[in-house]
Amino acid sequence: MLKRAFVAPDPGRIRLRFAARAVLGIGLAVVVCGLAGHSLPGAVTGGLAALLALFTVADTTVRAQAATTALLPVVGLPVLAAAAELHDVPVLRDVMFLAVVGAGVYARRWGPRGHSLGVFAFMMFFIAQFLHAGPGQLPELYAALLLSVASAAAVRFGLWCYERRLPPAAAPAPPGGRGLARVTTRQAVQAVAGAGFALVAGQLVSGERWYWAVGATWWVFVNTTSRGEILVRGFRRVLGTVIGIGLGLLIAVPVHGAPLPTAVLVAACVFGIFYTAAVSYTWMMLCVTLLAELLYGLLGVLTPGLLALRLTETGVGALGAALAVLFVLPVTTHAVTDAWIQRALRCVHACTAEAAARLSGTPGADPSPRVAELEQLLGRVRLSVAPLVHPLNPMLGRKQRARTVLALLDDCARELRGLVAVAADPEASHDARLAAACWRVQAAVEALTEGEARELAVSAHPPATEPAALAHLHGLERALSELATPLRTPSGSRLVGA
Repeated sequence: MLKRAFVAPDPGRIRLRFAARAVLGIGLAVVVCGLAGHSLPGAVTGGLAALLALFTVADTTVRAQAATTALLPVVGLPVLAAAAELHDVPVLRDVMFLAVVGAGVYARRWGPRGHSLGVFAFMMFFIAQFLHAGPGQLPELYAALLLSVASAAAVRFGLWCYERRLPPAAAPAPPGGRGLARVTTRQAVQAVAGAGFALVAGQLVSGERWYWAVGATWWVFVNTTSRGEILVRGFRRVLGTVIGIGLGLLIAVPVHGAPLPTAVLVAACVFGIFYTAAVSYTWMMLCVTLLAELLYGLLGVLTPGLLALRLTETGVGALGAALAVLFVLPVTTHAVTDAWIQRALRCVHACTAEAAARLSGTPGADPSPRVAELEQLLGRVRLSVAPLVHPLNPMLGRKQRARTVLALLDDCARELRGLVAVAADPEASHDARLAAACWRVQAAVEALTEGEARELAVSAHPPATEPAALAHLHGLERALSELATPLRTPSGSRLVGA
């Protein structure tokens, strides 16, 4: 797990830059709040707002990211006001919290912007509970939020906007349907049900820190689709929390809110959250837990008993999410996995056709965006398959098939990257055999995605001296041919065609 989090490939050092910029942006936001004379609760609110502005905004273009960042206060300020005004009216407060949960999840159907705004709205309600904010604190919290979002935006879009030099990222939408068949609608209902359980059970555990349970339920649902993904995410959240609490006893409790060491450790936790988020949810949760402990140390309320309570509430929240996805409009792991695999295979075909057109001299043909889209789709495949390859999954046959599928899809992506690199060479010439190879790739993809039972023809022994583009196409054919076995294996839970 340590190797996966910190030695994982980081092409272009994107994760490193992402994490370093977060430390800079959040640090600037906290400093600005301090210079403005805000209290510690105001600085905490500002730091969280900056963190969310830098972490959750993930639109495909810089311009869209800037627009979403500008909209964060539009949704955040009213929610913060509602949470503070209802602080002393528990029933209405709880109903409003659940409404924010449902609306936040439902908003994901509008893509990355809806997702970002939904997360920001939820966390503004959450931070009001964290700080026990009342109406009298609203002016300061408003100012801290606005200053911090502006500071984060200045760093992200002015001082260090490395995204301007990168191609636009693909953001594939989740597989759909209508009404309750849509994943976002189902998840909104599930999230409200799970959060309702967590809210009631969490208050039975602690009338003061119950919101931890609701927060645990909420974050288990973020960036997940199927019940398997959510169950795995819940397990990893609890594991990360356990490890983080253990570290907190060794680090945060002895520090006891001392300003300088706390500031250094908070910066390290922020870096860890951003650097590990893409590769290890467990490590990210470890850093989040340690960050929360350090903040409680600053507020002067950190004790071993509080850490035990946090673990209990996290377990309650994870249980609420698990019960919701198992019994409320469940979305099966295989249904979601199959949809993502089929979309990845169709993208393989589209990328191959675009590369062949580029090699044949077709004006405007550019396969590069398709490669970027395929990388995003493969990321979604890995996320959806995670429950099948999890070490605790007792179904060894399905686990091995899922691993084989992932490996062969990675082979497809590698061959396509090579093909696109060759196609980008202006001196690459058209070979008459490319058309036949591309047709075979198209036939292979159609056979896999349409569930046809025909054999996939592959060139038996391609010449050792064949052109590079043709070699990559032959490698792609072989990977697609080998995919036919795990994808067509007759079982009660096929990976494609379910």
